[in-house]
Amino acid sequence: MKKTFFVLVFVIAALVVNAQAKDTTATQKKSTTTTKSTTTTVTNEKSIRTVVKVTELQKAITDNVAKDYVGFTIKGATSVTLNNNVTYEVVIVKGTATETLVYDKDGMFVKKLPQTAVKHQAPKKK
Repeated sequence: MKKTFFVLVFVIAALVVNAQAKDTTATQKKSTTTTKSTTTTVTNEKSIRTVVKVTELQKAITDNVAKDYVGFTIKGATSVTLNNNVTYEVVIVKGTATETLVYDKDGMFVKKLPQTAVKHQAPKKK
């Protein structure tokens, strides 16, 4: 009986370890690389997001924000490469209002992204 119990405990322990190993491989698909001036996040094989300094944005983008979004300031920008197509997502703020604008590689306005509600979750108990 003791031998059977020991084997059963060993099998359950092996299953738990195997399940944890599969879970960590699933979470390792997203990687982040940091260099001196930019941060690149690869979310999958086709999409690359790179943080762009506001001072490095094209003049056409900053001119468009100054002209069409008077009173807004540029909070941050991201270069998104998807299927060899480069776009820029620019976050602008005015007080509590926040907008995200999309520009093409030449600095031409493409669209304004819809506002998304941020869901706050309670921290998980350990």
